[in-house]
Amino acid sequence: MKRLVLLGASGSIGLQTADVVRQHPSLFSLRAFGVGRNIQAARELLDQFPVDIVSVQEQEDADILQKEYPHTRFVHGREGMNTLVSLPDYDVFVNALVGFAGLEPTLTAIRHGHDVALANKESLVVGGELVYRELNNYGVSLYPIDSEHSAIFQCLQGNRHQDVRRLIITASGGSFRRLSRSELKNVTVRDALAHPNWSMGAKITIDSATMMNKGFEIMEAHWLFDMPYNKIDTVIHEESIVHSMVEYIDGAVIAQMGVADMRLPIQYALSWPVRLPIDLQGKLDLTEIGTLHFRRMDEERYPLIPLTYRVAEKGGSLPAVLNAANEAANLAFRKERIGFTDIEDLLKEAIDQAEYKEISTLEELIETDIRTREETEIKIRRMEK
Repeated sequence: MKRLVLLGASGSIGLQTADVVRQHPSLFSLRAFGVGRNIQAARELLDQFPVDIVSVQEQEDADILQKEYPHTRFVHGREGMNTLVSLPDYDVFVNALVGFAGLEPTLTAIRHGHDVALANKESLVVGGELVYRELNNYGVSLYPIDSEHSAIFQCLQGNRHQDVRRLIITASGGSFRRLSRSELKNVTVRDALAHPNWSMGAKITIDSATMMNKGFEIMEAHWLFDMPYNKIDTVIHEESIVHSMVEYIDGAVIAQMGVADMRLPIQYALSWPVRLPIDLQGKLDLTEIGTLHFRRMDEERYPLIPLTYRVAEKGGSLPAVLNAANEAANLAFRKERIGFTDIEDLLKEAIDQAEYKEISTLEELIETDIRTREETEIKIRRMEK
């Protein structure tokens, strides 16, 4: 029995993690969970998983739930999340949070000796150096949940690191993969949120459309698999059947395929090295699909990909700048304050104007994050005018 602490339980990954637990009640259990502001989700989860402690974002929500569930302890805010991941009696922290807020809980869980199943990209995009320093210090493991990194993880099994020629991360191309750059000027938020293959949260769906999500995955792959950036490539694969590939020095390319269902990589992160049965939304039938398509990543069409490599190679404070500017710009677009291509302009400007700094502490990353968000917000207000 693996006991889990789950943050981001009310989001897409969190709810699918809960479903994996439901499907294997003798193997996995929820020790505690956090839901942010979605207290209705907390109620529904508590009815199925009567845990002893729950984290929410606001004090008033904690007070409301405390009256309804007097036998459960409710904590809130940043301190509340850290309380959950600091608990002694659990085995794996499942980080399904979205955004920079997920970094501190990852570091806290590691420092308390817990393995981490990671869906929070920002933990490695912004804090990869800190995370891996702490993993080495505390001797715990990190398991990828993202479908692309899970695929690479699976394709690496049984092979030597030195025999890898390159990692190949696949990208669906997002909601606007059939549109030219000139056609992007007038796209709407509703258009962007209509992802053709995956059901994801709003923020990540927009990141998929700009290809920033794939840029973050490049950075994640670097840290997860100790691979230099010149050995990490991306290709467009519209069907989202091949989730990623590994090419070896003898020319062999190993791919992991499956239906677009996140419960498979979630479960693999929790059950590795054992594979378990799971009730997915359909099974992969290549005879029905017939043809799979691949094409090169067009870096002029998706300028955030070359920007990612530029930022990643320099490192230091720049990944934190890129992430903070993206979170601010992504939110502004979702609120219809700026246009879609304005996101790219804001990110490029943030990096062009950023001062490079070495990073050695979480506090330095937090300072960079706050400053970049403030500067990006000023630029967004100018665009609104």
